[in-house]
Amino acid sequence: MSRVTDIRYVGYAVADFAAEQAFYADVWGLVPVPSDDGMAWFKAQGHDEHHVVRLRPAEQNRLDLIALAASTGADVDALFAKVQAAGCRIVTEPAGLSTLGGGYGFRFFSPDGLQFEISSDVARGTMRTLERWEGVPVKISHIVLHSPDHPALMRFFTDVLGFKVSDWLGDFMGFLRCNSAHHRIAILPGPPCLNHVAYDMLSVDDMMRGAHRLKLKGIDIGWGPGRHTAGNNTFSYFVTPGGFVTEYTSELEEVDFETHQPIVHVPAPMVMDQWGIGVGGPQTLPHPVPNPGLFEAVEA
Repeated sequence: MSRVTDIRYVGYAVADFAAEQAFYADVWGLVPVPSDDGMAWFKAQGHDEHHVVRLRPAEQNRLDLIALAASTGADVDALFAKVQAAGCRIVTEPAGLSTLGGGYGFRFFSPDGLQFEISSDVARGTMRTLERWEGVPVKISHIVLHSPDHPALMRFFTDVLGFKVSDWLGDFMGFLRCNSAHHRIAILPGPPCLNHVAYDMLSVDDMMRGAHRLKLKGIDIGWGPGRHTAGNNTFSYFVTPGGFVTEYTSELEEVDFETHQPIVHVPAPMVMDQWGIGVGGPQTLPHPVPNPGLFEAVEA
């Protein structure tokens, strides 16, 4: 069955373009990808995904786009048919992509009005073997979204895009996988918007070394360091100059995509953070508000 297989990149619009560029290049540990389109593109050093972040200068900060991967052009076409049959608003039909890295794909709005892209055959980028203690991201790990009807959005990801439910935190947070990683997408109640984007680190030591680099740059941990229960991954959350939440994570659980059975974790302080020593908490991070420009296409 055709399905989404991974996350490609996240596109943001930012009012302070220079500050956000400096954050990803000089603080977060990504590498700029050359372009002449007036935008800034960045790749992670430990994976051959062509790019993982795109920044567009704008008057208002917003999430522009979440790009997902499919294995082949035939899978892209099959997923387009399913998305269209589900009643989603289509932005572009399957075609060759003119964005950096090329490929073949289409764009659509989720039921909540966030813009997504599904693509295949995107050019691969360079990668290198990371060494322990470098403290730079390997790749995007997962994305967490808010939805005013999170059970319905969970069903959309499973029934239309081919994800499977890995676990629940109570009845308010669902974790979804599209490969062997415990989750690539998670969904919370709230207004339609992005909660955060997490990046895999080589080890817990790399997560801590990365957090140290951010501290030296004047960016403190918003929540962490800690270890979640669902997925068993470590975490440290930070906020970019544009107000977007980013996470360093490591040791995310690997599961069998086909056979793993979900369980429900009962919410409790030592479930949210098994270590129980981290500073801050979810309440210290930016409060979710509707993403500006819902159901408004961004051509770039």
